[in-house]
Amino acid sequence: MSDTTPTSSTLVVRKPRNPQPHNTITASRLWPLVLADEHLARWSTPHASAFQASLHTLLPAPAALCLQQTILEGLETRTKKNYGAGLLCFTQFCDTMNVPEIVCMPAFEVLIAAFVAHHAGSVRHDTINNWLAELAFWHALNGPKKIEPPPLPKRPPVTLEHMHALFAGLNLSNTFDAAVFAVASSAFWGCRRLGELVIPSRRTFDCRKHASAVTMVGVRNLPSGTQYAVFHIPWTKTTKQNGADVILTANSDPTNPLNHRAVNKRVPGKAPLFAFESNDTVDRWAPMTRDWFLAHCNEVWTSAGLNMLTGHCFRIGGATELLLRGTHPDIVATQGGWKSRSFLEYWRKIEQILPLFISNSFDQSRAQLLLNTMDQCRRRHNS
Repeated sequence: MSDTTPTSSTLVVRKPRNPQPHNTITASRLWPLVLADEHLARWSTPHASAFQASLHTLLPAPAALCLQQTILEGLETRTKKNYGAGLLCFTQFCDTMNVPEIVCMPAFEVLIAAFVAHHAGSVRHDTINNWLAELAFWHALNGPKKIEPPPLPKRPPVTLEHMHALFAGLNLSNTFDAAVFAVASSAFWGCRRLGELVIPSRRTFDCRKHASAVTMVGVRNLPSGTQYAVFHIPWTKTTKQNGADVILTANSDPTNPLNHRAVNKRVPGKAPLFAFESNDTVDRWAPMTRDWFLAHCNEVWTSAGLNMLTGHCFRIGGATELLLRGTHPDIVATQGGWKSRSFLEYWRKIEQILPLFISNSFDQSRAQLLLNTMDQCRRRHNS
């Protein structure tokens, strides 16, 4: 036998000790009692288990195991032990706050912030930084995102062709159709999110978040003779309860948003803004819901041989149409409620669908002018 071969008297088997009272965590099959340097490899969460299962659908079991072991072997034993200590502290915090296991990973930013705040003042700053590095590694090891197939192709936007199809296919003397077109023209030309204009379902109207029929719609004229309408919505995704003003400027297009709001005059002020008169209800009116609106739009579009679309397609389509008409990007950003840098991020989406708007050489020249303008805008905002 080789002199270097360990014997039963020299071989040390490391075993986990029962934790001290201040180091205990709630018993769980996902958190077995193991050595601190094994926490990263042996501790899990529902999300991590799902990630490993999905990984095995893409790789043979030996390859998946080799991948994880290779990542872990990149850390020194001492580092693994330190990382395990940080993971223990985070798990204890989640136990104290009664955070469900399913929420521990991926951890919401607010949960991480609360974890840091809990230890601020009592734990060294560099120790907290190490804990955050440990949590980041743990998330990376266990798949912070689900393994998914490649994303589906992006849906095309609402174009002026879609708007013209609505104008031709809807009966604008019908109260429901008139309300549908009023929403469509406001969302398109106002570059608004559909959720800011209609309600999710019939019984979800909330005057704190949804404009009501009593909302004042002011129609004004500029010295140049240009006419526009403005009304306030009480809540948006970005401004929250501060809301925003929706500005709709008249244009020469048949879908001019200022021409199609005069039909439903007898809707009571307590109703949502785009409610419509109806003989099918006791109140003689009904609210315009998101599902009703989109279903009717898609019914018209499919009859016209056009593709079906979703609610967000109005905003990106309207913004692109305004840009192609020569409207300055800063004006479009203001119209849709974007901050300058946010709009430059949004522009990347518009660039991907811009070819759908190009049908002739005139449009192509407009597109090139727009690209030049957006380059200047990027430089101005140092983006």
